[in-house]
Amino acid sequence: MSERVHAHVAAFNDTVASGEWETFSERFADDATLAFEGLPVGPFTGRPAIAAAYAAQPPTDTMTVVGVDSEGDRDTVRFAWSAGGTGTMRITWRGGAIAALRVSFTG
Repeated sequence: MSERVHAHVAAFNDTVASGEWETFSERFADDATLAFEGLPVGPFTGRPAIAAAYAAQPPTDTMTVVGVDSEGDRDTVRFAWSAGGTGTMRITWRGGAIAALRVSFTG
């Protein structure tokens, strides 16, 4: 697993426990986008909107990475939720920050 994916998932899991979504949102570029496929929320554009979205509906499950495919500035991350179910994150990076995050849930 790439270091950037490991760091992102570790920060996410730590934030689920702490509730510090404002701090977590600093991982995103100022103009980043966040979208959830199959859920009636978002998309969200910009770090303030992303922080507000996480604060308004904070995740309660942590995730474990089960596979990563990387190509240049993009990672496709397959994960499992601690409470059950799986999903995929598609992350685009820019200058060490998340420029776009698209999350889909598969079960």
